[in-house]
Amino acid sequence: MSQCESTALIKHTLEISSEPAHLSIHNSQLILQRNGETIGSIPCEDIGVVLVDHPQATYSHAALAQLAAHDAAVVICGRDHLPVAMLLPLSDHSEVVWRLKDQINASKPLCKQLWKQVVVAKIIAQARILDEKSPAYRKLLDLAQNVRSGDPANVEATAARVYWSHWLKADSSPGENVAAQFRRDQQGAGLNAILNYGYAVLRAGVARAIVAGGLMPSLGIHHQNRSNAFCLADDLMEPLRPIVDWHARLAYQRGHVELTQATKAILLEVLNVRVTFRGQTGPLMPTLHRYVYSLANCFAGNFRQLDFPDFIPVEAGDSCLLTDTDVCGSL
Repeated sequence: MSQCESTALIKHTLEISSEPAHLSIHNSQLILQRNGETIGSIPCEDIGVVLVDHPQATYSHAALAQLAAHDAAVVICGRDHLPVAMLLPLSDHSEVVWRLKDQINASKPLCKQLWKQVVVAKIIAQARILDEKSPAYRKLLDLAQNVRSGDPANVEATAARVYWSHWLKADSSPGENVAAQFRRDQQGAGLNAILNYGYAVLRAGVARAIVAGGLMPSLGIHHQNRSNAFCLADDLMEPLRPIVDWHARLAYQRGHVELTQATKAILLEVLNVRVTFRGQTGPLMPTLHRYVYSLANCFAGNFRQLDFPDFIPVEAGDSCLLTDTDVCGSL
């Protein structure tokens, strides 16, 4: 197991997929063993997300309890390599009762205004990772100005059609036919599977921040589904999806056309990309907590405007996300 250089604020994302491992605890260290031999260890306090994608992985009860005690999320993947379950810590936030009351009592007009802000932020973020000289870039910015409270005209969907048709350029990808014919399909393979995996990592990080912030991830401001326990996480991650899109596209341009071990390793550290928030720059994972705090203030009536993390794109090779030989926290 190798890891990227990081600041003290960065929480690691650990993936177990290539070979089985047993997770246990010793002196607040997460111990990883294979065939009875220790192959790695990491302090639980340094872990943000553990993503398990091997059917023979095992855990001790103490390992899961310690990870939860240190606010780590544990994500379990199924046969399709996509998450089927998530273990989140119970919030110990000192104001959890009041924040839950504010969230439950949030008015419909407030939720509609917040959803408008989310959609506008998402469309602008999508535009920023396109070529500024392209008609699609200007079209998206124009669409962002037409979003109304609650987005009754579903401008989000219109923007998505423009965005995905220009997201991947044929002249900058390894397969011109694939690039020209790409269609976003949540059930698709190849590039679609790569995107889905990245979104799953992002969703886990957002859900973790929501719970740590004393809010309930199942009560969304727009997404409403009785079978979805993470409606609010799905709401808040919308403006952040272009972060995954950017890195999935860079990975594809480097020859990663399928969801392989190397491709997953590229997306694992998506929670540690650089973003700006209220004028300060730092990794995304700790910034998510400030993002959730902004929402809690809106629910409480202290603010009407939600603050969003602003992604700072990097060139290929300028991030550990794009290093194939130095896998970041992957086993």
